[in-house]
Amino acid sequence: MLGLAGATHIARPRLYEPLIPRALGNPRVWVLVSGVAELACAAAVAVPRTRRIGALASAALFVAVFPGNVQMALDSRAGADRTRTAITWARLPVQVPLIGWALAVSRRSVRPSRDAAAP
Repeated sequence: MLGLAGATHIARPRLYEPLIPRALGNPRVWVLVSGVAELACAAAVAVPRTRRIGALASAALFVAVFPGNVQMALDSRAGADRTRTAITWARLPVQVPLIGWALAVSRRSVRPSRDAAAP
């Protein structure tokens, strides 16, 4: 899911640009950076050696993007597309289990041992 979301941010950044507060400047930059962050989290979670840190980074990312998802849902109410409105509202409660999943993955992942690097 992280990989798909990251790829979508990069391939179709205009979908996400309205989520970025104007005070942050150029929204395209923020959307592309968040897409790269999602791809990096996906890659880190996929590799056992980096899974723990990738899962923690994923949890932080899910928390960080939540306000943007709320804004997208609020903005969708003004539009006429009921399907899009339903999707934007339905995805909000999904953030909670995603954060829980990421934290559970980090707890289950083996922490690198300091002695593992020693010859």
